[in-house]
Amino acid sequence: MPWSEAWTPVRMRRVAVIVPQVALRDALVRIAEEGCVELDSAEEAAPGAAAVRLRRLRGRVTTAGPESTASAVLAAAAPDLDLLEERRDVELLAGEAQLQERAEGAVRHGEVAALAGWCPAAEMPRVAGRLAAAGGALVPLPSPRGTNPPTLLRPGGAVSFAPLVTTYGTPPYADLDPSWPAGLAYVAMFGIMFGDVGHGALLVLGALALRLGRPRRFARLGRLWPFLAGAGVASMLAGAAYGEFFGPTGLLPVLWLSPLDSPARLLAAAVVFGAGLLTVAHAAGAVNRVREGGWGTALYAASGCAGLMFYLGLALAVAGLLLHRPSAAVAGATLAVVGLALVALGMFRATAGGGAGCAETAVQLFDVVVRTGTNTLSFARLAAFGLTHAALADLVWRGTTGLAGHGGAGVAGAVLLFAAGTALSFGLEALVAGVQALRLEFYELFSRLFEAEGRPFRPWHVPSAEPADSTTKVIPCSPG
Repeated sequence: MPWSEAWTPVRMRRVAVIVPQVALRDALVRIAEEGCVELDSAEEAAPGAAAVRLRRLRGRVTTAGPESTASAVLAAAAPDLDLLEERRDVELLAGEAQLQERAEGAVRHGEVAALAGWCPAAEMPRVAGRLAAAGGALVPLPSPRGTNPPTLLRPGGAVSFAPLVTTYGTPPYADLDPSWPAGLAYVAMFGIMFGDVGHGALLVLGALALRLGRPRRFARLGRLWPFLAGAGVASMLAGAAYGEFFGPTGLLPVLWLSPLDSPARLLAAAVVFGAGLLTVAHAAGAVNRVREGGWGTALYAASGCAGLMFYLGLALAVAGLLLHRPSAAVAGATLAVVGLALVALGMFRATAGGGAGCAETAVQLFDVVVRTGTNTLSFARLAAFGLTHAALADLVWRGTTGLAGHGGAGVAGAVLLFAAGTALSFGLEALVAGVQALRLEFYELFSRLFEAEGRPFRPWHVPSAEPADSTTKVIPCSPG
């Protein structure tokens, strides 16, 4: 895979499935088995025979029964629908209803039937091979004008941060895939707020348990193990910098600073770190605006090149003032003014013009300036919650050491206090750090990356009750 494609969604191709009409069902079974093609749905298609029987059957069974939530499967050969209804085989009837709905959307001409849809480019040879066994073909088509392909973020193998992005929304197909940078930013922010080597090690152990499917009742959360593992490692690194191991126990030296002893330095570092993340988000947003609408759109967008110029100039001006570098401050102020002027021009062009347009532009421009400052200062919460975490751990440790010096009963009380206090501070601070990191990710960073909503890639996948081709091993679709 080319390096440039690693930072973009999975490349999609518009395709046509062309088969003899007599082999249409066989071809659809193979497509459903592969689960790699999103077929266009028929508009306002009447319910097929299988759908009518399925509705009738579901009306006779209780909603609490297993039939009501049964998954769909497909038979390799066309089944007897009346027999399926008699046997109350909801799974096969549901599969047949979906197949008939897709078949209804086929365009028929003579002895040939054709369906259109989308398929990941990397999966086309495999899907074409399966269709060829049914006498069909998968033909690439040009993308229709004014239609954006569906978006599929790269799975990333065993480790994927894509759920973080899809929870916020679906990026447009033209945009960059921010899964890995967003995931790394999330765990870094979590680690700053949850810096403790001991607490981080507990998170890593929890991630390992999730990866192994333990406990079984949490198996459905297994895909979150990369976030837990990354957060644990980041917390351990930050804890080593803070000298924290289940609090200020003195078992580790302070490699950088102690949050309780140097809160001002931690606060300044958090804001600088946030400014760096915002700069990267602005740069990625500028790339997205270019890919979406070209340089003409990106140059004047507040989340495009103009916004990037304004933020870089503002950061340079502030740095020049703090470091007593007048030339850097002047250069930064100039760049910020130019960027803000381009933003204002882009906003005015989007209005009806005149006095009302000027007023609207002024209000929007004021909002851009205010949000730039508040978004940057919002990262101060990294230091604030890092201080809170350190203070709670310090409180537990002070109570533990105070009780330990009062004989055997005191030692027993110290052990109980340490265990209960650690569990309470661990659970509370982990929840707070997770929520706050997510809030910064969504509201401060993603708001600069995305201006539009994409459409998720929804391939049609229905497993077969038995393989459509006994000589062919079906491999799950894994694009990217």
